[in-house]
Amino acid sequence: MTRSAALTFNAVTRLQLLAGLTLLALLSFAVPARADISKFVGSYKGSADVLSADGTVQPRDMSVEIGASDKGFTVRWTSTRTRDDGTEKSKSYAIRFIPSDRNGIYAAAMGRNVFGHDVQLDPMQGEPYVWARLSGDTLSVYSLFVTDEGGYEIQQYDRTLVDEGLRLKFQRLRNGAPLRSVSTVLKRQ
Repeated sequence: MTRSAALTFNAVTRLQLLAGLTLLALLSFAVPARADISKFVGSYKGSADVLSADGTVQPRDMSVEIGASDKGFTVRWTSTRTRDDGTEKSKSYAIRFIPSDRNGIYAAAMGRNVFGHDVQLDPMQGEPYVWARLSGDTLSVYSLFVTDEGGYEIQQYDRTLVDEGLRLKFQRLRNGAPLRSVSTVLKRQ
């Protein structure tokens, strides 16, 4: 190889390397950054008054546990009310969330397709369509239902970090009309 051919080869190799590094740098900006769930991880407990649209108030004990996983995070929560006869009725939910292609937005991994991949449930089958958003100190979880009449019901849980633990604001709407709401602070355990 002649000296001028070797210089040309080295120049081309350097240009290819530079182009590759530039492309890699550009691609790293194109991939959305993953929001940090770690500051939410923990267990929280408290009580609240659930306000219904008719003005009635029902006291509830509430707890939530947020945990990180390899692919995202899990939110588990329980609401317990004491009936007039002294017995308790609890409702518990657990949803695993995985990152979407959009920064700070997570898809609920509530089902699996035939290939074993995590998928959303189908609201046209009466199942909830669930997603989460992480923005600053607030983790929001949304559940959308399509009613049998073709209307909608949406539930929104905003969980905001505060000094005492986690401020919970919940609202449930059907076709835009409020059905229930809760506002309380759950203490970190």
